[in-house]
Amino acid sequence: MAHRSIKSGFQQLSERLNQFPQGAPPSDYLFKILSVLMNEKEARVMSALPIKPFSIQTASAALRMSREDTEKILTELASRALLIDIEGTDGDRTFVLPPPMAGFFEFSLMRIRADLDQKLLSELFYQYLNVEEDFVRDLFVTETKLGRIFVNEQALSAVNNLHILDYERTSNVIKQASSIGIGMCYCRHKMSHLGKACNAPMDICMTFGTTASSLIKYGHAREVSVSECMSLLEKAYDHNLVQIGENEQEGLPFICNCCGCCCEALLAIKRFGTLNSINTTNFLPEIRNDKCNGCGKCVLACPVGALKVVSQETGNHKVIKRAVIDEEVCLGCGVCVRACNRGSITLKHRNKRVITPINSVHRIVLMSIEQGKLQNLIFDNQAHYSHRAMAAILGAILKMPLTKQIMASEQMKSKYLLALVKNYK
Repeated sequence: MAHRSIKSGFQQLSERLNQFPQGAPPSDYLFKILSVLMNEKEARVMSALPIKPFSIQTASAALRMSREDTEKILTELASRALLIDIEGTDGDRTFVLPPPMAGFFEFSLMRIRADLDQKLLSELFYQYLNVEEDFVRDLFVTETKLGRIFVNEQALSAVNNLHILDYERTSNVIKQASSIGIGMCYCRHKMSHLGKACNAPMDICMTFGTTASSLIKYGHAREVSVSECMSLLEKAYDHNLVQIGENEQEGLPFICNCCGCCCEALLAIKRFGTLNSINTTNFLPEIRNDKCNGCGKCVLACPVGALKVVSQETGNHKVIKRAVIDEEVCLGCGVCVRACNRGSITLKHRNKRVITPINSVHRIVLMSIEQGKLQNLIFDNQAHYSHRAMAAILGAILKMPLTKQIMASEQMKSKYLLALVKNYK
């Protein structure tokens, strides 16, 4: 009789992680990354946890462990930033299994740690993310984007300031956050172990709200005031760093300050030759040829190579140099505006407004539909059998365009969901 092979905890966890809308394709490098971050038993525990937020009681049932033992192991995993630990006002604790990215991959390098071989981990991350293509392509080249660009607010004109919305401002996210944590930049920290990092500031990765509170609680980030965080934003502007946050209007968990040489998202744009990897701002640079002398400062500052200097022949056969922009590649970050000391670049509004999902539920449901993983989100280890969770998911579906609703219904093959969609219309 043939014996059925027993999957390792790392294989089980990799399959579990690939159920996230972002996905994490199984790979030898992924197994090695997981083995550095945790042991076999912990991998089995994490593979049994729900994708969405869960209580100790829910985890206890899923793990078939006592509440006391469950709380102990969840706390241990949270202490190493493998889980997010959210404390409610009533003292109850809710845990979240973050996706690999943006999630516990980054958290592992947000501070100097003696409990991990961070050099080995960086080398494995580089192979999995920068050499192999499956993970980064699935993560960034999607219809609904994981992240979005924030405009450099110092590049905005008085007219621009009248039309930009609050959720489009980094400063507003900082000022409205209930908690702010600062950690090391995962991308530049990783590249530093490979001898490839630039000299941009390292201690500048911003986290907010419950994510920040959990990272601060266990020492993976340091708590800062609004004033200090605003000063760090100014520092980021001075180093021509681009602000990238999660692609949602409400409750952003992080904003990274990114360089074009180390950032995974910006490298993906260069690598795949597409802007499908991230949502742009609602602005585009406009170059005044009467002021531009083709010095190339904007070209050097652009993080994705959207600008170049070309030679143009004038009517009297004189050759002049001018900067030109590729609007199909441009992020609309405004870095080039500040890099130009001649005032030849200003920002204008894009012809078509970029749509940002309202919140994480809206974005995750959209991504799940597009990746064919909606069933994983709804029927997930008892996590979504509550009316409140189901209502949130179905509510997000019902607010989508009809084509998305039909895709969701077909994926679920559910007469109930189809009836909801028809009745809603």
